[in-house]
Amino acid sequence: MENTLENTTDIAQVILDTINTLLGNLFSSIDNNLYSILDKISFVSSDILHDSYFESIFGTSASNGILLISNSLLFGFLLYYASRYLLAHLTYVQAPSPFRFLIKLVLCGICMNFSFFIVGIFLDLNSYVSLAIRNLGETLWNKNICFSELILTINNQIAIDTNSLNIFSIDGLIKGILSVSLLNLVFSYSFRYMMIKLFVLLSPFAFLSLSLPSTSWFFKAWFKNLFSLLFLQIIISLVLLLLFSTPFSSTDLLSKFIYLGGIYVLIKANSFIRDFIGGVSTTISQSVKNFKI
Repeated sequence: MENTLENTTDIAQVILDTINTLLGNLFSSIDNNLYSILDKISFVSSDILHDSYFESIFGTSASNGILLISNSLLFGFLLYYASRYLLAHLTYVQAPSPFRFLIKLVLCGICMNFSFFIVGIFLDLNSYVSLAIRNLGETLWNKNICFSELILTINNQIAIDTNSLNIFSIDGLIKGILSVSLLNLVFSYSFRYMMIKLFVLLSPFAFLSLSLPSTSWFFKAWFKNLFSLLFLQIIISLVLLLLFSTPFSSTDLLSKFIYLGGIYVLIKANSFIRDFIGGVSTTISQSVKNFKI
């Protein structure tokens, strides 16, 4: 009977050690590989636009790429106004002044053809603000305010060692939640990264839409969505700054839950921004059945 109990205990211990080893290796792999990527996709500037493939899609001149399509639409807008102006004389319906429309169309056409440069400046200004916030933390605490440094702080200050991980302990549970949550951020911020590039491609059409009152709504929606995606970068910098400014102790359980709260804020930050100013959602559900974007 005692041998049976001992064998059962040994088997259970082997299973437990195997689970801890597998999860420890998984969490260690996530720590070593994903968080440097998370920094790259979270803190973006105009550098994300300067690759040959993206520039060829956008167009290097008015005769190729997206710019060719938008310039074709510009002439379409001109024909639309001309037909509407002619129809207004036949139906005695008031139409906008031709001179005012042509001035607006020329200005929109100029902004449209320089939209790559204009949006690039906007991206850099947003990047400078977030960089200034992170540089403040680096000056105060001599630490890089980034996700790579955050995971080192989590593993060192909170004293969670993936080599001796016990997933069934409070530290192991916290480590598992942190890793899954940060992995969720990778998917969410990857989606945000692609959406920023998509809205840059739409920028010529957004500027062109300002030429007509009936289409100006497109520019407002485009700007609100792009602004919400970029503003998220500033919120990320502020949350990381607050996390690094909080004193932590490996023996203080409250410190560990504060880290969990900070990660949760990063996950829900886009939802807060969306509720506050509107814009596109980048929250990705962890349930495959209820996959939502």
